[in-house]
Amino acid sequence: MIRQGKGKTPRRPPKKPFSNEKDPVGVYCRVRPLGVENEECCIEVISNTTIQLHAPEGFKTNRNGEYKETQYSFKNVFGVSVSQIELFEHVAKPLVDDVIHGKNGLLFTYGVTGSGKTFTMTGSPGQGGLLPRSLDMIFNSVGPYQAKRYVFKTDDKNGMEVQSEVDALLERQRRENNLPVSKATSSRQKLDPEIADMITLEEAYKADGVDDDSCYSVFVSYIEIYNNYIYDLLEEIQEDAIKPKPPQSKILREDQNHNMYVAGCMEVEVKSAEEAFQVFWRGQKKRKVANTRLNRESSRSHSVFIIKLAQAPLDADGDNILQDKNQVTVSQLCLVDLAGSERTGRTGAEGTRIREAGNINQSLLNLRTCIEILRENQMCGTNKMVPYRDSKITHLFKNYFDGEGKVRMIVCVNPKADDYEETLLVMRFAEMTQEVEVARPVDRPICGFTPGRRHRNQAFKEELSRKLEERGGPVERAMVSGFNQLAHSLPPLPSAEVTDPHDDTTLPRLIEALQNRHRIRQMMTEEYNKTANMMKSMLQELDNNLISKDNYIHEQNAKLEEKDKIIQNNRADLERLEKKTKMQEHKIDILQKTTKIYEDDKRSLQQELETREQRLHRELSEKRRMEQRMHGVVSDTQFKWEKECERRVNAMQLEMQNKLWVKDEKLKQLKAIVTESKTPGRPDPPPRQTQPKRPSKEDRIPAKRSASPSPLPTTTPVRPLHRRSRSAGGEKWVDHKPSSSLDLGTVLQPVIHNAIQVSAPSEKALSKCDRYVLTHQEVASDGEIQTKLIKGEVIKTRGGGQSVQFTDIETLKQELTTVPSLKRKSSEGAPANGDRSDGAWTDVETRCSVAVGMRAGSNMGPGLEHHGITKRRKP
Repeated sequence: MIRQGKGKTPRRPPKKPFSNEKDPVGVYCRVRPLGVENEECCIEVISNTTIQLHAPEGFKTNRNGEYKETQYSFKNVFGVSVSQIELFEHVAKPLVDDVIHGKNGLLFTYGVTGSGKTFTMTGSPGQGGLLPRSLDMIFNSVGPYQAKRYVFKTDDKNGMEVQSEVDALLERQRRENNLPVSKATSSRQKLDPEIADMITLEEAYKADGVDDDSCYSVFVSYIEIYNNYIYDLLEEIQEDAIKPKPPQSKILREDQNHNMYVAGCMEVEVKSAEEAFQVFWRGQKKRKVANTRLNRESSRSHSVFIIKLAQAPLDADGDNILQDKNQVTVSQLCLVDLAGSERTGRTGAEGTRIREAGNINQSLLNLRTCIEILRENQMCGTNKMVPYRDSKITHLFKNYFDGEGKVRMIVCVNPKADDYEETLLVMRFAEMTQEVEVARPVDRPICGFTPGRRHRNQAFKEELSRKLEERGGPVERAMVSGFNQLAHSLPPLPSAEVTDPHDDTTLPRLIEALQNRHRIRQMMTEEYNKTANMMKSMLQELDNNLISKDNYIHEQNAKLEEKDKIIQNNRADLERLEKKTKMQEHKIDILQKTTKIYEDDKRSLQQELETREQRLHRELSEKRRMEQRMHGVVSDTQFKWEKECERRVNAMQLEMQNKLWVKDEKLKQLKAIVTESKTPGRPDPPPRQTQPKRPSKEDRIPAKRSASPSPLPTTTPVRPLHRRSRSAGGEKWVDHKPSSSLDLGTVLQPVIHNAIQVSAPSEKALSKCDRYVLTHQEVASDGEIQTKLIKGEVIKTRGGGQSVQFTDIETLKQELTTVPSLKRKSSEGAPANGDRSDGAWTDVETRCSVAVGMRAGSNMGPGLEHHGITKRRKP
């Protein structure tokens, strides 16, 4: 028998060696049945390795408008009638065999959304998928050789440690004490009805060639890659009603063997297929799924279920696990359910669903890119860098494509015509993936111990226990080990075949061997007698100890009764405190709910406040921009109108100057007429001319104003007439003649007696008078100068001041009279020569008839005060 030496075992190399042989990636195709019987189909299974795609009606695949049919070959094609067990036997069973023999494997499903990937991986009650069948096969194979729980212990660096059974027992007790009662007994509860009866006993598989000289332990972990972030689906999150914490994403790291792993991922040790699948289902309920137009439960993330199998050889005696970390072999099987590629236009995704679909399609595109570069490097001999780090899914499994284990892919397709374009892209990717080759890893080295140790140890124990039962009881472990050594130390018997009568060596050799065996038998008998005597003395000591223990037990029972009474009293107090605690917890729950409601209200109000502040800032900025824009418009408009007003004022001034020049000429002519009438021997007036009739306002055609001086009138000019204002006796007037309004001439300027003439009314002048008149001259619409006399009464106010109430407006105009009327007035009662001056005045007065144009008795309203502001119109 070869024993393990005490020297230090050399460490494993930093990276596993790979053989020169390579295996292509195994790609399989599975066609799901149509959802509707009469639905159009675009896929036809030609053989067990080939399928054919034909374009549906209304879809042209080339420029000529003809239908183009394409064929694709796979390692195996599974039609709609293939069961789950047949699929497992061809695809997953070889990978499970490799895992049990210390090799890694990767299996992932790929396809469009709604093509049956999750059903292929998980299955349904009565139709278990690849995952539950893989677990069942592993435990059917290594179940009898499993180590006790916590003998294998995972470290934080993707490694595995081995501890003794005593340490494992302490570890198990410590963890069970820390777990709640509900979780500690969860493995003994009934399975969820959704996952029960996945596999029947008739469908169970078992691997061949399992190493029975090793101990095994199975660990499972379950992660999902959502929006290119890794989340642990088995992580226990403490539920907080006030502030629920979102799950924390995990990071990828590389161990000392250059293998990628998820740091901080929870690995659960399981002892049965039911327990492992229960753990899987617990994580499956946390996976991100959503309802889309194409799939009622569409996976929104890539899920990765990792089965890790740890195995370590037994020691030379075949009894205990070898306590050497370097001799532990860890193999794993990764079952990946990739999310389906989809088009947002067909799924009707909105908001978060669009972002999820974009990340899913991007990760699948990165996987396709890595496969393309791998194929190009292998076929063309290039050395391009494969972008594994662009996506978490490719970065996690880059070791498999570098030769860490076998890679298998199941392409799931839906034969309905609506998925034709997506299925075409999937087929092209699958065809390209088959051309990628992965290096085959070498077999793990043998530890060097004698095979069959476990069975020999068990046989020896059974035989020893049988003989001890015949002789009256068990023995100590030291005795068993002693007999074991003696039994194996007997020399073997030589060959006793005699072929020559003169052979003198065979019989003496046989006699010598028998003598040696007899001597060893005597030694064993003496050893047995010594051991029996020792056993008798030990039994006597045990009897004495048993009697003392009985006495001690009676004493302890009495003390226990006293303790029971104390415990009952404490229980009563405990129940009272529990009731009080429940009441307080109820109050705390109410307060927590109230606090949560208040916090939600506060959060919503803060959001509303921020929204309104942002809106107010936007309005203020918009207002400032509008003010700046309006200031610019106003300044531009003001400048434009200033220019326009300046132009108009200049034109008006020029026109008024022309009109004033015409009036001056008229006044000069009128003065000449007056002067001629006062001189003796004046000539007879010219014959009367008929004045032309003026056209009505409707017949007048408005003429353009010209800046040139207007022609002189042909009629005889008149001189200005000063008339007296009609005022009642005893009334004192305020004659308001603004100096600035008299620049048009002194035509028809009335002279008001008993008046105070002012250019601007003052409080002192108004206090001395009781009547008010304002003289205002302007140019009428016909071009003639008119004088307006605005009259009013001065009224004293309650505050001691004076106010002017306007009562009358007189408008004075000048008109030219005709010659016949002049002669008629001259012929009526002409005065004597001594009164010729008066006759001359009368003659002039008859020429210039003063017409009181409009006497408007409009009342401007009582109580209106005049503040000396005169609205005047400049020429």
